[in-house]
Amino acid sequence: MLGIAIVAGIARLGIRSIAIYFVIGCGIWLALDASGIHAALTGVILGLMTPARSWVSDNRLHAILNRVVAYPPGEHWSGDTAGRRDLRRASVATREALSPIERLEIALHPWVAFAIMPIFALANAGVPIVPGAFDAVLASAIFVGFVVGKPIGVVVFSSLAVKLRFAARPDELRWGMLAAGSALTGIGFAMALFIADLAFGSDLLNSVKLGILAASIVSAAGGLFALVWLTT
Repeated sequence: MLGIAIVAGIARLGIRSIAIYFVIGCGIWLALDASGIHAALTGVILGLMTPARSWVSDNRLHAILNRVVAYPPGEHWSGDTAGRRDLRRASVATREALSPIERLEIALHPWVAFAIMPIFALANAGVPIVPGAFDAVLASAIFVGFVVGKPIGVVVFSSLAVKLRFAARPDELRWGMLAAGSALTGIGFAMALFIADLAFGSDLLNSVKLGILAASIVSAAGGLFALVWLTT
């Protein structure tokens, strides 16, 4: 709780250094792990608490960059000159035009997409095929929830958000395209397997994994086919 309170405090103070959040996050992770609570909750907590707003608006960023671009060619960037100060200001502005959580996401994406996620999925997706060892009802429920339930939820709540003016649908995004894209949300792999491992006992885990893997294959194929059909 102390670590979480510290994160909340420094976020309110406007501290935006990713390194500071990383160090405190490691401390929270170790504390949760030692307490017996699943340490992965650290990522959920810090993800919700990390500042998600930029400090520099688009208009302000453009004004700063235009000021730098307006300098004619010459030695403006050496010494303690106004040009160099404007250049440093532009450097800070381009960084702070993105929120800390966006910068962290961009930095971690290659590692997560090409290393962490594949390793996690391969380590947790194995399903031994043993006759009579599967719960067909549970596997079917998982399958329907991913393939049917998630796309319906995306389309229905997107429609409600647009009608209630909580969101705006771009003119170029047709409802058919949105529905086709929503089919891809049925692809549940690493996070779904992680939650399944926490929620189900060993006697039911293989049935859940089978439902997840089957739903992922069908959702990927169906969503891809629908998108290709609508865009050709």
